[in-house]
Amino acid sequence: MSLNVLIIDDSAVMRSIVRRALAMSGVPVTEIREAANGAEGLVVLDEFVADLAFVDINMPVMNGEEFIDRVRSQPQRDGLALVVVSTESSETRIEALQARGVHFLHKPFSPERLRDAVTLITGVDAA
Repeated sequence: MSLNVLIIDDSAVMRSIVRRALAMSGVPVTEIREAANGAEGLVVLDEFVADLAFVDINMPVMNGEEFIDRVRSQPQRDGLALVVVSTESSETRIEALQARGVHFLHKPFSPERLRDAVTLITGVDAA
């Protein structure tokens, strides 16, 4: 199975890093779309069926936690696999995010760690 991926981060550089790490990881990807904040991410999801989203936490307009809550409140998007990519170090905050059904990946990360997170949350194996 190949994945449609959405990358949500206010940093264009970080979006590029996630793209590059995905390519290096061997995770099968059909298409990648990007958004600079959670609100833009929701707009993208209105026209793009994503299997997996990488979400930053601290963003303007709509942060990652708000995006996750909105996605989880919409039954049609319930199957979207979410990976939070952040420098967050608060275990309490990380555990609260994981309780929402997301996987947490600390920045910086290697392509191998990204691959492992994708496999864990989606069940899709890298090539």
